[in-house]
Amino acid sequence: MGVACGARGQEATETIGRTNPAVSTNENTPSTVAPSGGDFALANPDASAVPSAIPATPAKPKYVVFGDRDDYRWQLGVGLEYLHFQSRAFDANMVGLNTTLTYYTNSWFAVEGNVVTGFGSDVFGSDTRAKIFGGAGGIRIGGRRARWEPFGHALVGGAHLQPQTAFGSRNSLMAQAGGGVDYRIHARLSLRGEVDWVYTTYFSESQNNLQAVAGVVLHF
Repeated sequence: MGVACGARGQEATETIGRTNPAVSTNENTPSTVAPSGGDFALANPDASAVPSAIPATPAKPKYVVFGDRDDYRWQLGVGLEYLHFQSRAFDANMVGLNTTLTYYTNSWFAVEGNVVTGFGSDVFGSDTRAKIFGGAGGIRIGGRRARWEPFGHALVGGAHLQPQTAFGSRNSLMAQAGGGVDYRIHARLSLRGEVDWVYTTYFSESQNNLQAVAGVVLHF
């Protein structure tokens, strides 16, 4: 009877193994029965079932071509300057170089510094030519949202004048106020036209002078 029961048990086990592949009597065959957590391990998962990566949002360009608050903050302007100087000592028309460095803190406000030079004709004879050198700092306000960029500025500094005269010192306070317009021809390049009132105090008096500048502006 024991032998018969053992044979029936072995036969029942083999029958279950054939009808249910998840059960195997071979100890070397790995079991594919679902774990107690209920998750099935897929030997060959379908690649299409894996969600694709979400594409990254394109980064906003750091700078734009014709202005706005993402524009280049630095400007270097270099131009040809004409200065009409009048005083009780002499009058002179001087031509020189005007160099301006500007830093925009936002889309319309900037701090600015400039250096001006001018060389004029003979004023006293004997090849005595008028010369001026000066520098100033101040603020600039301007629009930067279009190809045409108007601006206004005000600066205060000092200047040195040649030649020496009998009327007093060659050093003076210098203030500049005026405006102009930049025409953007490229993201990094503009053309500039500017007209300013220039105030000086040479020879213990006030001078009201006219300054005009035409040049180029580099953006960086």
